[in-house]
Amino acid sequence: MMKEILLILLLQLLYVPLFTLRTIFLVKNITTLASLIGIVEMLIYVFGLSLVFSGDQGFLAMVVYAVGFGLGIIIGTRIEQKLAIGYIYVTINTQIRNEELIQVMRNEGFAVTTYVGEGRDSQRYKYEILTKRNREKELFMLVQHHEPSAFIISYEPKSFKGGFLVKRMKQHKKHK
Repeated sequence: MMKEILLILLLQLLYVPLFTLRTIFLVKNITTLASLIGIVEMLIYVFGLSLVFSGDQGFLAMVVYAVGFGLGIIIGTRIEQKLAIGYIYVTINTQIRNEELIQVMRNEGFAVTTYVGEGRDSQRYKYEILTKRNREKELFMLVQHHEPSAFIISYEPKSFKGGFLVKRMKQHKKHK
């Protein structure tokens, strides 16, 4: 009986992270991988559910199944955060034009576009960057180091076409 309870927990800890990743891949339009994960996910789901309903453990099995589900969500989310799939669009606002920051970001491979705008009390400088999501922390740390008072906003774009990053990705694929 205890072996089946542990198996139910283990199956949930496999099933739910896969469920979480499949959902994220669908949102990001990575459908082939999402469908492959879905096949494995359903095999685990059916097997786990059959253990819950066929065993003598009853209520305990259901509680373990539910707890495993909750823990699986945490694990799946952490895995996705580590993978950091996709892109981010970052807007940085500063009170002065920071040439050193611009140069450092470009040297680190970030495509930076700059603008001058009118703030309430003075001119403001805006830097726009599109980069892979797994570089977000690196970019934030760079900005924090060179311009601690900068205002930074990060967005996750649904789609984009053209530009420096797209050209670079195509060149990278040609060289592989």
